Amino acid sequence: MATPTRRDESSAPTPTVSGLARVRTWWPLAFYRSAVGKKWVMAVTGVALLGYVAAHMVGNLKVYLGPEEINTYGEFLRELLVPLLPRTVTLWVLRFGLGVAFLAHIHAAYALTRVNHRARPTGYAAGRDYVAANFASRTMRWSGVIVGLYLVFHLADLTWGSANPDFVRGDPYHNMVRSFERPAVAGVYIVANLALGLHIFHGAWSLFQSLGLNHPRFNRWRLGFARAFAVVIVVGNTSFPVMVLAGVVDEDHRSTPRAHVTAPFEDREPSG
Repeated sequence: MATPTRRDESSAPTPTVSGLARVRTWWPLAFYRSAVGKKWVMAVTGVALLGYVAAHMVGNLKVYLGPEEINTYGEFLRELLVPLLPRTVTLWVLRFGLGVAFLAHIHAAYALTRVNHRARPTGYAAGRDYVAANFASRTMRWSGVIVGLYLVFHLADLTWGSANPDFVRGDPYHNMVRSFERPAVAGVYIVANLALGLHIFHGAWSLFQSLGLNHPRFNRWRLGFARAFAVVIVVGNTSFPVMVLAGVVDEDHRSTPRAHVTAPFEDREPSG
């Protein structure tokens, strides 16, 4: 029997339904509506967010070099692409992009959860015979909620200053020390970063599968990468409140004055 061939409809007129023209969906939206599209959005936004988390931690490590170093780093972020763009504009553009990626990540995760619930007992198309993140995958939803709440508090504490009673605009060293000197706040940061580590572990493992880069030969490499990335982020981020509580990072012998920014539209906390 001859195999029927599909007619090329690339130049065909728009189909009609009951005499009315059916509007074709913009292809990025049509792709996102599919499960594969949602997984790609999850993976791509996940890569962007993982990159930000790593860069954010590395930048904050300058707190161990003293107030002048981290405050200079903060000023560098505010001055990105100056004079090509006005002061802090590049920083806010980056923040906006991260916000869009964060919201897209959340929406894709929610939509995929609904799809999976409707499709059960059908699992992943590629199979899940090798599950690296058993506990992390089961707690993925809750760790994501904890990370989301932590992000809001983190912004209120070190970016907006509304949750930090001793907040000084333009002085990230002072703000970090004064924030983490409060044991309850330090505890919140430690617990939240443990949840972030679980989320990163499973996310770093599964993003390769979402992108179709899944082969048993590479599973050990993927597992090692996910573990190493999560451990580095957790150890780095939790070290800040721990070292402040231990007195390693303090303001007792500070050699640089606190920043005094008077411009009404200046950015408050560049590294948050």
